[in-house]
Amino acid sequence: MSRRSGILEFAVLGLLRESPMHGYELRKRLNTSLGVFRAFSYGTLYPCLKTLVANGWLIEEAANGPEDALAAPLTGRRAKIVYRLTADGKEHFEELLSQTGPDAYEDETFAARFAFFGQTSRDVRMRVLEGRRSRLEERLEKMRASLTRTRERLDDYTLELQRHGMESVEREVRWLNELIESERAGRDLRGPTGESAQRNITSGTTGGLPRPGDTPGTDSPGDTAT
Repeated sequence: MSRRSGILEFAVLGLLRESPMHGYELRKRLNTSLGVFRAFSYGTLYPCLKTLVANGWLIEEAANGPEDALAAPLTGRRAKIVYRLTADGKEHFEELLSQTGPDAYEDETFAARFAFFGQTSRDVRMRVLEGRRSRLEERLEKMRASLTRTRERLDDYTLELQRHGMESVEREVRWLNELIESERAGRDLRGPTGESAQRNITSGTTGGLPRPGDTPGTDSPGDTAT
């Protein structure tokens, strides 16, 4: 399984842990609440759902009860399918939440992990945040070294682009420092500060990176298909 497929499965399990949903609702939540999935299509989501069902982590149910599924052949309409997390699926998701290996620090993986920090234990959150910060500090050091070596050979626009990239990484490191300090102090980020932090990570640029100063977006998890 590719890393991107694994991230999608993780996010689907996490959303369904909150409540059962049908495919349209899931895709809308992935698009609006988890910005890293904006490029995903139905053609990607439904094979993922089928895989999770086959693994026993989800079950499919008729949206409006068993009678809806029986009536569908008579009306010619396809019954809406709701996906519900099983006990095994919940256990598997909790196992995924506890993982703190290097994959948790990558751009897209970190964005998805951060989106479910409210369901993650404090010690795991700390390890993921510190790992992400360490990864970015290494990246920043390499960017500075590269800029020093190539500065004289770059035109002004390329140089400005590299500076912009460095500033973006520096901003995220500062943001991570603030989050880590809050975690160490035992402050709960589920209030207004936490909501803003989560919107930053999920509405950021490609890869799910936060954009400090962004205007928080508005999620619409309650929309349903017609």
